[in-house]
Amino acid sequence: MARKKKTASKKSGGKTMASAADIHTLYEESVQNVEYEVEFLQQAFVELRKRKPVFLREDFCGTGNAACRWVHVDSQHRSVGVDIDPKVLEWGRAHHVAALSPAARRRVKLLEADVRTVDIAPADIVVAFNFSYWYFKQRQELLDYFRSVRAGLASDGVFFIDVFGGAGAYEESREKTKNDGFTYVWEQASYEPISGDYVCYIHFRFPDGSRIKRAFSYHWRLWTLPELIDLLDEAGFSRTQVFWEGTDEDGEGSGEYAAAEKGDNDPAWIAYVAALR
Repeated sequence: MARKKKTASKKSGGKTMASAADIHTLYEESVQNVEYEVEFLQQAFVELRKRKPVFLREDFCGTGNAACRWVHVDSQHRSVGVDIDPKVLEWGRAHHVAALSPAARRRVKLLEADVRTVDIAPADIVVAFNFSYWYFKQRQELLDYFRSVRAGLASDGVFFIDVFGGAGAYEESREKTKNDGFTYVWEQASYEPISGDYVCYIHFRFPDGSRIKRAFSYHWRLWTLPELIDLLDEAGFSRTQVFWEGTDEDGEGSGEYAAAEKGDNDPAWIAYVAALR
C-alpha cells in the first residue's frame, strides 16, 4: 500500500543510483509518516483515555523512527523500540537516535528483543504499525502476542495496530508511486486462500534505469479486521475502537482518521485499531 512522501537519490562516483541508495531511507520516505502517526497516537489516546500519554513502546520498530519522533515532540515523552534485527537497530541508533538532542537521547532506547517476551516498564501506548504483526501466521501465535502486549500496558494503556483490506488486497498486483528521485513499487505477489499466506515485496526503481529488486520481502498472513477484533477481545482487552479514513470533497481518502462503527466497502482501505486494556 503506497503511503506517503519523497526522497532523492543521485548518481555519484560512477555508481548507479540503486547502488548508492540506502534502502532504509527509501523505505521511510515511501512508507512511513511518523509525524502524522505520532500526532494521531497522542490525539487518539487523549480521546480514549482523557489524559496525555507519556511512555510509548514501538514493537517491530525497525529503525526506531517513531520511537525517536515520540521523544522529539515533547520533553516529557519516553519511548522504547523493540526489534529482533540488530543491524536495523544499529542503523536507527546511528541515524535517528544520534540526530536527537542529548536530552532526548536519554529518553529513548532501542532494544534487541522478541516483542512477545520483552520485559520493560508498563507503557501508556504499545504500537505495532506497518502491518508488522502479520508475521504471526498462526492464530495462537497472534493471540499470545496480543496477550503479552496487554500485560505490558499500564492499567489504562492502549494498543494500536494498523490493518489494510478490501477486494484489492487479495489480488496479485503492483502499485507504483513516483517520488523525488525514485519510484516506489509495492507488489502483492501471491495470496493463498486456504492458509491466508500472503507474500509481498517492495522494489525501488531509479531514473538511470537501475533498480533494487525485493529490497524488502514480507511473508505474512492476510488477517481480516473482524478476526483481529475477535482476537483482541479474546486476549482480554476491554474494548476496541476502529479509526476509519475520511474522504475529501472528491470522495478520495483524506488521510485523516476518526472513530467509526462502520466502514466503507472500498477496494483498498487502511484503518487503525485501538485496543483498550
